[in-house]
Amino acid sequence: MEAYQPRGGKVPSPAAASAMITIRVAVKPHSRQRSLERGEDGVWLARLTSPPVDGRANDELIALVAGHFGCPKSAVRIRSGASARVKTLEIVRAG
Repeated sequence: MEAYQPRGGKVPSPAAASAMITIRVAVKPHSRQRSLERGEDGVWLARLTSPPVDGRANDELIALVAGHFGCPKSAVRIRSGASARVKTLEIVRAG
């Protein structure tokens, strides 16, 4: 099973990156406000305004995580859980 990729996005190869971060994110779609915060258990909570339809919540999640970590959206990919509420994301940080 391939990892979810945003429409039109390319995932950089891990060999080209100097650091890769893996995080677990619990997603709460249909929230009033967008936010991303780390829980005490190490799992991040992402509140998204988009519904979980046609990948819109996943696209919003990738944009939110990229903005939080200061990297391009193309550096974030959903490694597992594309259709689940708890997802594993990989963030490739160059430099």
